[in-house]
Amino acid sequence: MLEKIASSVLMTTFLIPSLALMNTSDSHPLDGSVGTQTIHIDSLRGMVSIQDNNVLSDWNGIMDYKNALLAAKLFSKMACVLAKMDLAVFPSLNDIAQALGKQASGHYPPTRGLTYTILPSRVKNLAQYGVPVKDLCRGVPTYFAQQQKEGTALEMDPDSCSELQFLSFMGLSICGEIPGL
Repeated sequence: MLEKIASSVLMTTFLIPSLALMNTSDSHPLDGSVGTQTIHIDSLRGMVSIQDNNVLSDWNGIMDYKNALLAAKLFSKMACVLAKMDLAVFPSLNDIAQALGKQASGHYPPTRGLTYTILPSRVKNLAQYGVPVKDLCRGVPTYFAQQQKEGTALEMDPDSCSELQFLSFMGLSICGEIPGL
């Protein structure tokens, strides 16, 4: 009986704090704009969800670290975009959790300048990318986007780009025309 009690005490002492660290959520004002960004980290599932209600770039997104997939619902284009994440460039789940805790950004890998180009073919089966992506992109056309190599000159209309800011250390551009819109 004493072993069960000791086991319960140890479990409560060590497991509960670790579970608290696995799900982190924060809402904060965005730098230089009007709006807030709500970020939820689910470490168990390897997911980060973002709600950005900036009046200049209203978007919601998911970063699925287990499948290296970025999904962004661009309200200005009324479309969803899926792209492979280069995990060597994106901040880790731990980096994001630390940034939420400290609201600091000085030592994170620079990602400004990452540009994705929308491809013309539409995604037909969202279910294969999981329920969170399917729910995010429900009701709007969804397209793949491809990351452009650094230093590649794009002959792209700057007005066709949606600028996405994530915390204060990560910025993405999703460029290109949505077919049929």
